[in-house]
Amino acid sequence: MEWRKGYLDAILVPLGFLISLGYHVWLWHKVRTEPLSTIIGTNARGRRFWVAAMMKDNDKKNILAVQTLRNTIMGSTLMATTSILLCSGLAAVISSSYSVKKPLNDSVYGGHGEFMVAMKYVTLLTIFLFSFLCHSLSIRFINQVNFLINTPLQQADPETASIVNPEYISELLERGFLLNTVGNRLFYAAIPLLLWIFGPVPVFLCSVTLVPVLYNLDFVFGSGQKCSKLEVGKRNGDLV
Repeated sequence: MEWRKGYLDAILVPLGFLISLGYHVWLWHKVRTEPLSTIIGTNARGRRFWVAAMMKDNDKKNILAVQTLRNTIMGSTLMATTSILLCSGLAAVISSSYSVKKPLNDSVYGGHGEFMVAMKYVTLLTIFLFSFLCHSLSIRFINQVNFLINTPLQQADPETASIVNPEYISELLERGFLLNTVGNRLFYAAIPLLLWIFGPVPVFLCSVTLVPVLYNLDFVFGSGQKCSKLEVGKRNGDLV
């Protein structure tokens, strides 16, 4: 009987999740193969130029570099704080014995059993916990960049100078922003799961709607694609 009530959950929720996962796999492929056609790849390229410019003229731009990184850390801190607060609220809901654990009403499609309701909240809790973890690690990497970006290029120790260079600092910064992006995407993935409380149909509809919204936010239209083709041509030796 429980299966008859929950068959929509077993079909629509995984299907919506696979649609979102498939989009992000395709996005990752595009970032790897045509980085300048995506916002993520374009911003990553710009950040590498920014690190090199900050370290080259460090005496004049050191305060600008620290302020910029501080603003980034504040954004990650806000998301981490929001995630852990939502985790605390969900944990309180799961451990409570109030009517919120009961079905909202009989008009909601999908499973209404205790196991199904618990699984909805535990899934949401897991997503927010991983989002918090990603944002916390992002803050760690960006804090490291905050110290190292003011390292002078001409150092007394040649061995240290060969390691702490713009390439190394850019790599740390990119790891921080990658974790920040993953944390944000996990936060976005929680939006359809929040609607799972009202049934599996809103989850599927929200997942389908979220893909074109993210597509318009993730891709550069026009000049970015031309730049990407130009870069591929240079790599293949077609252009000098």
